[in-house]
Amino acid sequence: MTTKRFRFVATMVITLIFLLAWVFPIVWSVLNSLKTDQDVLAYPPKLIFQPTLEAYRDVLFGSGSILPNLISSFVISIGTTVITMLMAVPAAYALARLRFRGKKFAGFYVLATQMLPPVGIIIPYFLILRNIGWIDTYQGIILIYLSFSLPFAIWLLVSYFEDIPFEMEEAAYLDGASRMRTLWRIIIPQVRGGIAVTIVFVFLNAWNEFLFAVVLSGNTVRPVTVAMFNFVSVEQTLWAKLAAVSVLAMLPVVILGIIAQKNIVKGLTVGAVKGGGRR
Repeated sequence: MTTKRFRFVATMVITLIFLLAWVFPIVWSVLNSLKTDQDVLAYPPKLIFQPTLEAYRDVLFGSGSILPNLISSFVISIGTTVITMLMAVPAAYALARLRFRGKKFAGFYVLATQMLPPVGIIIPYFLILRNIGWIDTYQGIILIYLSFSLPFAIWLLVSYFEDIPFEMEEAAYLDGASRMRTLWRIIIPQVRGGIAVTIVFVFLNAWNEFLFAVVLSGNTVRPVTVAMFNFVSVEQTLWAKLAAVSVLAMLPVVILGIIAQKNIVKGLTVGAVKGGGRR
């Protein structure tokens, strides 16, 4: 075997190992969601079994249905994503293109907010929301999610805006376009890949968030990440139902990734090569 062929085979084997390590938990969750509780607890684990949708029926339409929790997660995640992007796009554009006093401090402040440990600020958040009566409300949770999703989105978008040549804006200004029209008509179409990447990450962070949700939610607003613990108790853990809930919780993220796949790949590769993103 030649050295070149050996390197190719070794690379493929290592890649396959990493792929299996990533895929295995997902595949195992799907398999467990199609088993009965007896099959899940069987030892050695059963790889050949009679599939059943009983766990999905119970978690969707049973007494402990998670449909309200899925709706809560959708409302929180979509609300957080929409508000974050409406504020992050102009803010990132301003940091990337405008010159103003305190610009460096503003950029450092945006980055510094990402360094705060969530455990250290969750108590102040709880006290603030309790004092204004926003505990266990959509607006309360979305407001808290904005506090960490907005700085992240701004910091991510700045790099995409900085990659756009200034000549494009200057040409638009010469044609009589205002700054907002230039941003909407010229700049945003050039960074739509980066915007798609940011949307996916913001939605992901809001959908998967647990620490703030478990403290700030209640019976009215209860995201699916918190509702999963309904199937875990001191006496027993309903593994089949827990696996079914985890699969259902993964589906929206997977669907979003498939829909935005083209723009995500494009956004992740902007600036990867010289002149990348400058069209």
